[in-house]
Amino acid sequence: MRIERLCPDDYAAWLPLWDANNKGQCPVDATAVTWERLMDDNQPVYGLCARDDNGIPAAIMHYVLHPTTGNIRPVCYMQDLFVDPDHRRRGMARALVNELARIGRREDWARIYWLADGTNEAAQNLYKTLGIKLNFSLHVLPLQ
Repeated sequence: MRIERLCPDDYAAWLPLWDANNKGQCPVDATAVTWERLMDDNQPVYGLCARDDNGIPAAIMHYVLHPTTGNIRPVCYMQDLFVDPDHRRRGMARALVNELARIGRREDWARIYWLADGTNEAAQNLYKTLGIKLNFSLHVLPLQ
């Protein structure tokens, strides 16, 4: 397994992982813009992948860097983390999070944070070994 930044040649392997992550519910135009942002060095949206033994992405992670109140250093929102079901339980998700933490330490970020479905037992088991669970509720106000 290798952890690397997503590159333009990864699109064909990335797309089914992205669709599975979103359960096919992401609009086509948002998918196209997401890929464009991931490939644009001028956007604060980044992507990593875990490659299988054939060099094909089998897991993806997207993250967003942004300023925050209360700290001078940027923070990182780990927005998406998805492992192909055929490649689960091989340490890919943990390796991706560890790589993100390594990047963050190198670039002097203040913290990494994420949201996780409370019913996703595998994710909850992983995340409780990686971060500190805060007792906040999430609220969303749709604007469109």
